[in-house]
Amino acid sequence: MPRMSLRWRVAVAFGLCSVMVTGVLAIVTWQLASDYMLSQREISTTRQAEVNVRLVDAALRSGSGGLDELLSGLSTNPTTTVLLLRDRMWLTSGRPVDPAALPEPLLTLAQDNVPVRQRLVVDGLPVMAMGLPVPSGGTFIELFPMTELTGTLRFLSLVLVGGTALSGLFGIGLGLWASRRALRPLTELTTAASRVARGDLDARLPEQADPDLAPLATTFNATATALQQRVQRDARFASDVSHELRSPLTTMVNATELLSRRRAELPGTAARAVDLLGAEVHRFQRMVVDLLEISREDQTNDGQVRETLDLVELVRNVLIGWDDAPDLEADGEPTLLRGDRRRLERVVGNLLDNAGRYGGGAVRVAVCRRGERLRLEVDDEGPGVPEELRERVFERFARGIRAGQRGTDSGAGLGLALVAQHVARHDGAVWVEDRPGGGARFVVDLPAVEHLSPTSRPLDVGPLTAPSRSA
Repeated sequence: MPRMSLRWRVAVAFGLCSVMVTGVLAIVTWQLASDYMLSQREISTTRQAEVNVRLVDAALRSGSGGLDELLSGLSTNPTTTVLLLRDRMWLTSGRPVDPAALPEPLLTLAQDNVPVRQRLVVDGLPVMAMGLPVPSGGTFIELFPMTELTGTLRFLSLVLVGGTALSGLFGIGLGLWASRRALRPLTELTTAASRVARGDLDARLPEQADPDLAPLATTFNATATALQQRVQRDARFASDVSHELRSPLTTMVNATELLSRRRAELPGTAARAVDLLGAEVHRFQRMVVDLLEISREDQTNDGQVRETLDLVELVRNVLIGWDDAPDLEADGEPTLLRGDRRRLERVVGNLLDNAGRYGGGAVRVAVCRRGERLRLEVDDEGPGVPEELRERVFERFARGIRAGQRGTDSGAGLGLALVAQHVARHDGAVWVEDRPGGGARFVVDLPAVEHLSPTSRPLDVGPLTAPSRSA
């Protein structure tokens, strides 16, 4: 069972506390109100019954007759019942009630000249039964209706229960509002940390006036600043080293090419050494170029020229300059996006180069649309990428199962790292999965745009930038 979020736990706690408080108040209110109303009703019925008994006693003592008329006059309410036991005979008036329907203890006490009062239900009607002895002889019982009081108490109970429920809902709402405000700094921290994790080292938390939150914001911002400075220092170091290596590398490349042109004049061992040296020098040169580009990307976000591009045309242009490239597959849907042409061309070129080095060459290149996203798929017919390496292949200097090997086909492990870096700059994602039928499928997912703005049109595809072959 999934665990409830902190926000909802706080809201439920507020709701439960509100229900408990209002529930206690409702119970106390119910007890006080019901006891008071019942007490007042008992007092009024007792007084009324005592007055009626005196009237009946006076009539019996005078012997003037008209007892039936007197009893009828006492039961002014049609739901009131008056019973008089005299000479073992019952006289009734008002709502007809069989004396046998009354509880035996009530009748026994009343006939024993003991005043008695009891709440009960007679023939479905709640009543207050008052039993009093008649001084001149006999037993007087009067049943006062409790319908209005019962209805009042029922209405009061519904109001209290409804108020308790509404209080619980109000407590939940208040808890959600309070938790949202209380967790807002945590949400901002999560957002900023996510931006840093995605490579946006400029993410900072806003300054906090709250003394409890100010140290958190200050500490996070200081940590992010230190991390940014460290990354920039490392990037500058890599850039400086790579830049300084370009001149001697150029000399070494020229010297190696000169030796290669005179390879026929060299003995066999020296010729093989020249071949090996040439391959390694060219590999080193490609690695230095890639390091320069990665270090420039790490140091700044500037320099990215965004324009509206057609992904199909861009990929097709890259394929034109690629030997043995498969035909491009497209589904005919609009494939416009905002991006940096140079970086996107480098993405396509590095994926094709990676397929050629490690997957036996690209066998399928496709561009399709999935809702508001565009997908570029490059399939190869190689052994595929093991699941445990599918994230590591996009790390710098990661060469998968060929790590530690050297040869003319071996790259430096920077090509796919550049792909991931350029795709992330375009708010996209890249991953590798199994190709149906065997091999690997590299997928690039990018956000699409619906329409061209009046001032933004796809530019004509220019000459292809030579891609790096150091995947």
